[in-house]
Amino acid sequence: MNAPTPSVSLKDALSRACSEIESTIDALLPMVPGDESVLLDAMRYAALGGGKRLRGFLAVEVATLFGADREAALRVAASVELLHAYSLVHDDLPSMDDDDLRRGQPSTHKQFDEAIAILAGDALQTRAFEILVEPETSTNPTVRANLALALAQASGSAGMVGGQVIDIRGEGRALPLDQVRRLHALKTGALIRYAAESGAILADVDDERRAAIVAYGRDLGTAFQVADDVLDSTATAEELGKTAGKDEASGKSTYVSLLGIDGARAEARRLSDRAREALSSFGAQADALRALADYVVERRN
Repeated sequence: MNAPTPSVSLKDALSRACSEIESTIDALLPMVPGDESVLLDAMRYAALGGGKRLRGFLAVEVATLFGADREAALRVAASVELLHAYSLVHDDLPSMDDDDLRRGQPSTHKQFDEAIAILAGDALQTRAFEILVEPETSTNPTVRANLALALAQASGSAGMVGGQVIDIRGEGRALPLDQVRRLHALKTGALIRYAAESGAILADVDDERRAAIVAYGRDLGTAFQVADDVLDSTATAEELGKTAGKDEASGKSTYVSLLGIDGARAEARRLSDRAREALSSFGAQADALRALADYVVERRN
């Protein structure tokens, strides 16, 4: 089966956003002289030169939908990508998922060492929040505070990190479907939902339109994770850019282990369709977001 080709409009929008986000991250992580330069080198290694930039794209696309400044949106996109990069660096550590491959190259702790990788993840996380509260992101201090608060809620103990704990403690145990849903809503879905909502926060939108975007981001995030579970069981390491079959080898409960591959694919499609439906009140300007909902369940990496 060949990898799906996104619609031309989505492909172009993703390509443009990826290029702009990459340039923004590059500028926001300048190299420094001194002994700490190895830290910046590791941070840049983890954050630059790879990845789908799905979260950053969501931030930019929703901000554009609501008329926010694109340069400011790119800063928000860079912030969420740095937070995501930190999570991957720590996720790959020997004490976590113990994975030596990320985005087709050695994981950060293999390229440098474990201590530098931990510190690079720490610094990527703090830089993400620093970017959000800098005046260049918004002249409105309330908007900056709301961006930082929402990211903290999505990435902390009630979000991504909490989900990671459930994931670790669930290894070798048969978790029921409702617990797997909660696990991934926290571990993966919360940050994707935030990425979508951040565009509305930046534009200072706080009405039914923001609620619709939150619903879209929630279902998109879950669909993305269900599709990830399918890929972990069906794709090769070369396609994934990371070790394949890790979930089964670790004895983790996944959508595939509970629903089977066909059932998981059907669940991903159901969630993708529901995410599209959440955008029903938006016009053609949201077409790229609609196409993204299809793409996340059809991708091969």
